[in-house]
Amino acid sequence: MVVTDSSDSGTILRVRGPLEFKCQLDSTDALLMQKVISRTFATLHSQVKSESCVLTVCDSSLIIWPNKGVYVTPEEITPNTLCEDIHQWIQTDEQESAGKRSSKKKNKKSSAASVINLRLMMEATKTGPLSAPILRRTLQKSHFLSTTLPMDCVVRTTCSDTIKDAFERLLEALTHQLCEMEKVTLQHMKGATLLVPEPLHFLLPEPKGLVTVVYPAGVPDSQLETHRKELHQQFELPDDWPYFRRANAFHFSNEPYKDGYLRNPHMVLTHPTLDNGKVYLVQGIYSYHHYMQDHMDDNGWGCAYRSLQTICSWFTQQGYVERAVPTHREIQQTLVDVGDKQGSFVGSRQWIGSIEVQVVLNQLLEVTSKIMFVSQGSELASKGRELANHFLTEGTPIMIGGGVLAHTILGVAWSETTGQIRYLILDPHYTGAEDLQVITDKGWCGWKGPDFWDQTAYYNLCLPQRPKVI
Repeated sequence: MVVTDSSDSGTILRVRGPLEFKCQLDSTDALLMQKVISRTFATLHSQVKSESCVLTVCDSSLIIWPNKGVYVTPEEITPNTLCEDIHQWIQTDEQESAGKRSSKKKNKKSSAASVINLRLMMEATKTGPLSAPILRRTLQKSHFLSTTLPMDCVVRTTCSDTIKDAFERLLEALTHQLCEMEKVTLQHMKGATLLVPEPLHFLLPEPKGLVTVVYPAGVPDSQLETHRKELHQQFELPDDWPYFRRANAFHFSNEPYKDGYLRNPHMVLTHPTLDNGKVYLVQGIYSYHHYMQDHMDDNGWGCAYRSLQTICSWFTQQGYVERAVPTHREIQQTLVDVGDKQGSFVGSRQWIGSIEVQVVLNQLLEVTSKIMFVSQGSELASKGRELANHFLTEGTPIMIGGGVLAHTILGVAWSETTGQIRYLILDPHYTGAEDLQVITDKGWCGWKGPDFWDQTAYYNLCLPQRPKVI
C-alpha cells in the first residue's frame, strides 16, 4: 500500500492504466506455478522501470518519460517545472472547443486538492535493429494465463514539488503497487485460477491521509475481515468504523457518481458563527433523496420515505450494509411483513413517521435506533447537547417528523455556554433537478434557527445507531 500526505493543499497526481499479465504454466505443482507468476511480475517491474514507460497527462499534449531523466514534451515543460504548472496545459471541454489552453481552476467553496489524471502506457516500438520473429512448435499440455492488471496509483504533491520530484515518486508507487499485487495474487490463487488484484484508495482521518490498498477482485468484504483488522492495527484505527470496506473507497472530485444523486451537498455551506459555539456534523457520505426522484411522484406524502432513503444511503456508502437503498414499495412491504401495517398499505400514498423509520432500519439493515420524543417544537432548542453527542459518537443522519412534515438533520451548531443552536437541515420536499447551487442557495440544504420548527407541534426524532464493526 502507499500512504500519501493528508494536507489539503497541493495537487494529487493519479496514474491509471493497464499492464498485460501473461504467463504459461507447464506444471500443476503449486510451488512451480508461484515461481512462474513471480517471474512474470518481475518482467512487469522491468517494463515500468524501462525507457518504454510513458505517462501522458489526460486532456493535454504533455507526455513524460519518467525513466529517460524525466524527459517531457513539449519542450516548454522541463523536469524542473512545478507540478502545479501542468494545470495550464489541461483543457476543459469549453476551452477545448474554443481551442485555448486552460488555466488552473479552483473551486472557491471546496478545499479539496485538485487532481491531475495520467495514463500509463508502454511504447510498442523500439529504436535500433529488430530481430526476425522465430516460430517454435512444442507439443505439451500447458495452461496459459492472461489478464489485465488495473494499475491505479496516487501521489500528493506540494506547491514546491517539481515534475521530476513528483514523477519519481509516482514511479516508486507503481513498482510498490506491483509488489502488493503479486502478494495478493499468490495469496488468493486457487489452482491455476488467478483473482485480479484491485487497487482502491481510502481517505483515513488526519493526519494519515490517502492510503492505497490492493484487494482480490471478487472476494466479498465479509471474507477480508482479517486483512482489514491488520490494516486497522497498522494505522492505529479504532475497531468500530469500516474504514477499509470497498464502499468507503475514496471518490475523486472529478468523477461523477453514476446513479445521479447528489452527495453531501452540505459540504459547500458556510458554518454559522455562535458565541463559544461548535459545529457537530454527520460523518461520512450520504445521498440526497427528495420528492419526485426515481420516476416516483410522492409529492405531498413521501418526505419521510425520502429521509429514510437518505439514512439508508449513509449505511450503504459507509460499507455497513451491501444492499441498495430501498424503494417506497420495499419500505411499505417491510412494514407489512413485520405486522405494522395491513396489506393494503403496499402501493398506497400513506405517510410514515419516525417509528416506522426505526422499524424499517431494524428489519432491512439490522440497524437499531433511539427515538427522541419532543412534546412541542419549542423544546428542540434545548436538545443541543443530545444532538451534538449523537453526531460526535454515531455520526448518522437523523430523521425528524412532526405534524405532517419530515426532515433530515445533518448536524447542529451549538453553544454550551449560551444555549444558542442552529440545525443543518436536508429538506426532502425539494422537487427540482440535482442542481447543487439551487439546492443550497434556496435553502433546501441549509442552516436553520429554532423558529424553523412548528413551536406547538410534537416531534419524534429517529437517531440511528451505527454498528460497531470494521
